[in-house]
Amino acid sequence: MVKIRLMRMGAKHRPFYRLVVAPSTSPRDGRFIDQLGYYDPLTDPATVKIDADKALHWLECGAQPTDTAASLLKKQGILDQFAERKAARKA
Repeated sequence: MVKIRLMRMGAKHRPFYRLVVAPSTSPRDGRFIDQLGYYDPLTDPATVKIDADKALHWLECGAQPTDTAASLLKKQGILDQFAERKAARKA
């Protein structure tokens, strides 16, 4: 199974995260398939940059986002686009 999840980067007490597509069996900061974007919680407001086309592609391929990744995708409006595409395909 493939997951969309966060990969922690940055120094101690200075976290920075990449949004990646990775096998569910690989470690948190280990091997990944594709990088979708990044999330920096230390800026005010927090910086989130996600490639919507790549994210939609992986969601359509069956990748399951983790809870935190899903909330970031929802804030960017990507999960709504995915739901619209899914509904349009059924109609």
